[in-house]
Amino acid sequence: MNSLQRIHFCGLGALGGMYAARLATVPGLELSVIADPGRIRRYEGDGVVVNGDRLHLSFLRPGDAAPPADLVIVGVKWHQLPEAIGQLRPFVGPDTIVLSLLNGIESENVIAAELGVQPLYSFVVETDAGRKGQCIEYRTLGTIVFGEARNDAISPRVAAVRELLERAGIPHRIPVDMLRDLWWKFMLNVGVNPTSAIMKAPYGVFQSGEAARECVRMACREVLAVAAPEGIDLGEADIEAFFPIFNRLSPEKKTSMLQDVEAGRKTEIEIFAGTVVALGRRHGIATPVNTMLLNMITTIENNYR
Repeated sequence: MNSLQRIHFCGLGALGGMYAARLATVPGLELSVIADPGRIRRYEGDGVVVNGDRLHLSFLRPGDAAPPADLVIVGVKWHQLPEAIGQLRPFVGPDTIVLSLLNGIESENVIAAELGVQPLYSFVVETDAGRKGQCIEYRTLGTIVFGEARNDAISPRVAAVRELLERAGIPHRIPVDMLRDLWWKFMLNVGVNPTSAIMKAPYGVFQSGEAARECVRMACREVLAVAAPEGIDLGEADIEAFFPIFNRLSPEKKTSMLQDVEAGRKTEIEIFAGTVVALGRRHGIATPVNTMLLNMITTIENNYR
C-alpha cells in the first residue's frame, strides 16, 4: 500500500483537533475537515486553537466533489456518529482506511455496516486533552492503539497508518489481540468517566484518593463479568493497570464526561454504563453499580439548565 497522503477528519473535538494539529506539521499531506456548512462557518469564524496556535484548515462539505480519502479519522461523539457517517460517505472508497477514535466497543461495527468498509480498530489512551469552545489544550499527546482484530502479522493498511504516525511523531501501539485491548479501554472508560462526572473529580482525585479508586474498581468488575461470556479475557490486574496511567496525567485535567457535564452537553453514558447494563441483561448477570451510574448521569442530563 502506498504512503497515505489524502487525510480527512470528521470531528474536531479534543482528540481530532489534537491529532490534526500534529499531522499538519508533516510536509506533503492533504488535510481536510468534513463538516456541514454551519459548522464550517463556526470553524472559520472562531477558529480551532490547539495549545495556543490556530489551525489552518481546509474543508469539505458533504456535497463537494473530491476523490476518496486515503485515510479518514473519525473523532465525533457516539450520538453524532449517524450524522458523521452521512457526511463522510461521499469521500470513502473501497481502499479508504477508516480510523475511529470513538469511545466504546461498537463504532467500528456500525461504520462497517453503513459504509461497507471495515475500519481498523482503534482508541486513544494516556491523553489529558480538553476542549472549551474551539480551544483545545493538552499536556500529554496520548497514544493511538490500533490494528486489525488480530495483528500476529502486520497488514499493509496497518503498516501504512504506522508509517504516517511515525512521520508525525504520534505515539502509537499495535497489540496482537486488538479486541482485548479495545475492551480494556472500554473498561477504563466505564470505571472513570461516570464516577468522575458524578464526583466532579479531576484526575488528581484518582491519583491520591483510594475511595475514588475503589469506585472505579466497582464499576469495572461488572465489565469483567460481562466480558467473559463475550469471549474477552480480562482480570483484576487489568483494572489495576489504570492507576499508573492516571498518575501520568495532569492532576487538574478532567475526563471527557466531566467536561460534558460541566458544559451541559449530552454525555456518552449509554455506551459506557448503558452497554454494561445491556450486556448484563443478555447474559443474566447483575450490574447494580453500572445501573446506578446510568441512572445518575441520565438524571444529571435531564436537569441541565
